[in-house]
Amino acid sequence: MRDVHIHIERGNYTKEWIDKFVEQAMNMGLEEIYLLEHSHRFKEFAPMYSSVCKFSEYQQSWYNRRTGLAIKQFTNLIDEMRLYQFPIKIRWGLEICYFPEYEQLISEILKSYNFDFATGSIHWVNGFGFDHKREFWNGVDVESLYNQYYDCMIKLVKSDLFTGLAHPDSIKCFDFLPPQNLSNVYSDLANQLNLHNMYIEQSGGLALNYNHHEMGMNKTLLNICKNKGVDIRYASDAHKPEDVGANIKAMQDDFT
Repeated sequence: MRDVHIHIERGNYTKEWIDKFVEQAMNMGLEEIYLLEHSHRFKEFAPMYSSVCKFSEYQQSWYNRRTGLAIKQFTNLIDEMRLYQFPIKIRWGLEICYFPEYEQLISEILKSYNFDFATGSIHWVNGFGFDHKREFWNGVDVESLYNQYYDCMIKLVKSDLFTGLAHPDSIKCFDFLPPQNLSNVYSDLANQLNLHNMYIEQSGGLALNYNHHEMGMNKTLLNICKNKGVDIRYASDAHKPEDVGANIKAMQDDFT
């Protein structure tokens, strides 16, 4: 059993901090964990977030509070940790916010460092951070936003920049749902994932971080991916050691 999406952002880059994640993983019966950081943490990715900062003062403040690290600080930790023999397998990577106009920047950064994986995600649609506050959805055209979200996601997969797709329907975080049936969109997404050899996350992150009632992907998307043989991997989207492995067994049991 493995957890393919674990953030280490809330502690110092030390072995002592990584040991906490390993200890919890072992307690949860995991054999492998994927440790990562958000791309917004690193100043090398700053150009991508210009539209985010321009969208509102709130988003600019949010971004400014969280960025500023050099990616070399993270890769130095990775190099150091790879010298140790841990009792479970650790893979190291990034969760990168996908912006179509910055594919070249993303590609250059990924080619410059020896990451084990790169997970692509969509947190912003035309600069709008849909997963921040429920009240920010006031006046939003939900159907249009969903269409833009999945159009961008298909481009993410087709870019061939990433090994995995993070939390593929996190746009539902505040339960604003589109009026249209998205089965055709999900089918296209699943086909593209297979074509580009990417896995998709069955993520418990919304249940963990938003107290969302639905565990993982919506059933329509999950069943389409399952029926098309997409590589489905389980993720907690933990942001602290005690959440490593959260909801994974429940999602696996529900899957079967």
